[in-house]
Amino acid sequence: MTLQPSETILIVDFGSQVTQLIARRVREAGVYSEIAPFSGAVEAFERLRPKGIILSGGPASLTLEDSPRADPSLFETGVPMLGICYGQQLMAEQLGGKVVAGDHSEFGRAFIEIVDDCALFDGLWAPGERHQVWMSHGDKVEALPEGFRIVGRSEGAPFAASADEERRFYGVQFHPEVVHTPDGAKLIANFVRHVCGLAGGWTMAEFRATKIAEIRAQVGAGRVICGLSGGVDSAVAAVLIHEAIGHQLTCVFVDHGLMRQGEAEQVVSLFRNHYNIPLVHVDAEEMFLSGLAGLDEPEAKRKLIGRTFIELFEAEAKKIGGADFLAQGTLYPDVIESISFTGGPSVTIKSHHNVGGLPERMNMKLVEPLRELFKDEVRALGRELGLPEAFVGRHPFPGPGLAIRIPGEVTRERCDILRKADAVYLEEIRAAGLYDAIWQAFAVLLPVRTVGVMGDARTYDFVCGLRAVTSTDGMTADAFPFDAAFLGRVATRIINEVRGINRVVYDHTSKPPGTIEWE
Repeated sequence: MTLQPSETILIVDFGSQVTQLIARRVREAGVYSEIAPFSGAVEAFERLRPKGIILSGGPASLTLEDSPRADPSLFETGVPMLGICYGQQLMAEQLGGKVVAGDHSEFGRAFIEIVDDCALFDGLWAPGERHQVWMSHGDKVEALPEGFRIVGRSEGAPFAASADEERRFYGVQFHPEVVHTPDGAKLIANFVRHVCGLAGGWTMAEFRATKIAEIRAQVGAGRVICGLSGGVDSAVAAVLIHEAIGHQLTCVFVDHGLMRQGEAEQVVSLFRNHYNIPLVHVDAEEMFLSGLAGLDEPEAKRKLIGRTFIELFEAEAKKIGGADFLAQGTLYPDVIESISFTGGPSVTIKSHHNVGGLPERMNMKLVEPLRELFKDEVRALGRELGLPEAFVGRHPFPGPGLAIRIPGEVTRERCDILRKADAVYLEEIRAAGLYDAIWQAFAVLLPVRTVGVMGDARTYDFVCGLRAVTSTDGMTADAFPFDAAFLGRVATRIINEVRGINRVVYDHTSKPPGTIEWE
């Protein structure tokens, strides 16, 4: 995204699994932010010319020689800097302070005592107060660099917050980006709005206009095919691209037989009747199911699905006379979670997205207009583009569809069983008026069978797991607190109406900061 330098905050990533939450909080303050790996931070700074820098947390220890460091030139840029956790330790160590392996670790909720004023705390925290924060550290700062002073301390971190007001450098040992630091979002807003002096005028309307111009510049007179998955992300991407280039876009909806009940028909109706966007509907259920036969390892299934999509897009591009670009609804979490920003081994999560590029034989380039956005931002863009609320507000449903909700081998019979159970579950959620209060709800067909008695007969059928969470961005999530009457009603309906299931269980676990996948 092309923005004016005064509108941007650069976030330098050192490997924290919640780095993208920093970007979320900055954007919530009305300021655009971009994440760059520490190894590419200088290039990113030159390109963006940001008004502030945030150094993220990370899993490494600064007591080890091969731990990541920031390029020294970043400290000479003259812009304000905020170091978080590892970022605070790194700032202290590289500017002449001292970091040691702590004898008192802090993980989880902790309390800091505010011991002095600083611009970071303006209107928020005052000396003498104690505030809850979220800690996750073993090492700690033992001595501050020249020019810094202590402004907050905790039981395990004598320099839990530090400040050099002259250079506008600040460091916090805790994580303000997670919701478990109640005032954290306000603290980050203080940094970007008050310390960095940004007005906070970044809007989705601005993103829409800027992105349309970028798409036109990238595509030129070329032709684009867009892979529709049936979810919100690809639909928003398709409508945005169509607004930019019109008839140069052809949408390809691959019906892989792994969608929720009735969704294929909804997608076709939306694009053909509501938007009149050229749409190719490919019935590929047999192709996907035959490819998945015999596969039970989750990553193998994801890769098979991604590879099959590519093959189908390639074939459809040839049918329409060739295409120069393939468009996808890739989001920022897909990008972050599919690469290793710290140079270490990458944990592959979004392997059904082609975030690393396309096979050379396709001779196409990727168009990914949403890759700077988070899920709720995509919904906001969808509303800006005029997509129906019933579609924009739909719960997330990853590209592999039912395949990742059927541990073990995926068969047509198991898909049909799960589809029916999932439909009953969502129907009851809607009837109870709870759909919009839940970020994501779905059923899972567990790879176990149990013996049960139904009437006068024994059964030997599958166990169905139910999951529902509340969240803003999917990085952290809490289990939705259904009451016993609701769960009993859903379980009774599923067992009575879905042949092949005789047990229903509800997953009450939450997804705390620091975890990645909970599907």
